[in-house]
Amino acid sequence: MIAGMTTPPGDYAWFSGSNLAEAFSFIFVRGLTPEELVARMGGRVEDFTWMTLDESIHAGSRHDYKTEFVAVTSVGGWAFVAQYNSWLACNDDVTVPLSAGTSLVSLYRLDIKGLEDFRWIEDGEIRFAFRAQDGYSEDVPAELVETMESIDDDWDLHTGPGLVLIERITGIRLTPEILDESRFLSGVLS
Repeated sequence: MIAGMTTPPGDYAWFSGSNLAEAFSFIFVRGLTPEELVARMGGRVEDFTWMTLDESIHAGSRHDYKTEFVAVTSVGGWAFVAQYNSWLACNDDVTVPLSAGTSLVSLYRLDIKGLEDFRWIEDGEIRFAFRAQDGYSEDVPAELVETMESIDDDWDLHTGPGLVLIERITGIRLTPEILDESRFLSGVLS
């Protein structure tokens, strides 16, 4: 369900100065707990630990690049995965199955290559997407038309509009406090 709000682009300018801005993956999945999402992603919940996002990023940096170290918390009825320097949010082989029976919204950014990807997926169906190589979906869902019209083509998704789209769909306004003060269930996926 789309949240009933409009947010002008630019409200997320603070994010461009965050530690995550250069390379991140965000995934929001409606109606799941962090434990349920970890299990759905193939992780063993008993091997995960609650920590801050900064602690999770530091712990993840010690793992082999071939493993996915994830940090999951709960925000407003959604499980929220935050990762530094990961491509997970733009991998349809991961995101589409994670949306089974629910809604998923994801945003990926790799600043060094200027890559950005956004997905809104409902129960395995991609409703709307921005793929770095391909651009926006041809058909904009009616729920997003007004928001998309308010987004200037010159803006990068990670400096505001991608987060505005997440807020429009989930009703969650990402804040520094969510990133800095939340506890995240963190560990390596199997």
